[in-house]
Amino acid sequence: MGSRERKREERRKRKRRAAGRAPETVSEPANGGGPTGGVAESFEERMARRSEERNTEARAQLKPLAEGERPAAVTAGAIVSALLAIVFTVSAVLAAAGVEVGGRDPEPVPITFFAAVLWLMAWGMYRARYWAVLGFQMVLVLTMLASALGLVQVATILQALATTALLLGSGALFYFLIRAMARIQMPEPPGR
Repeated sequence: MGSRERKREERRKRKRRAAGRAPETVSEPANGGGPTGGVAESFEERMARRSEERNTEARAQLKPLAEGERPAAVTAGAIVSALLAIVFTVSAVLAAAGVEVGGRDPEPVPITFFAAVLWLMAWGMYRARYWAVLGFQMVLVLTMLASALGLVQVATILQALATTALLLGSGALFYFLIRAMARIQMPEPPGR
């Protein structure tokens, strides 16, 4: 059997297992076993079981939020979002007033839109809403990418330090928001 057919057969077996059907028994090759024999299949099942056990233990350690409770990381995210929203709101007002930045007139509409989104995320995180934390994490990811790329073209040590601080700060907040999201839990979809 060629490698293409062997891979195709392995793919079919995985699909059957995922669909809940009992997998076909795999006969041992004459040479004493190999990567497609029964040993690899039991190893995969054992790893899946261990992974599910670890997930169950991690879920058991999480305490659900009490009514009105907000994790500290979510509160910090709400404060950061509100501060950014204030900066963008002031920028939008200045852009609407016709202040030039770098010899150009900035457009107030996109700045206003982004300020409104940040205000909405700050309110949502203050209320401990899953969608707000998820949206703010996307803003943090974009900030981390921009600051990592910004490190490539820094001209002074002060710029390098500030960009590194921004990268580390947004990365730390992103990390702490992950566990907070697990405690908040995504709400059930309508109709369930």
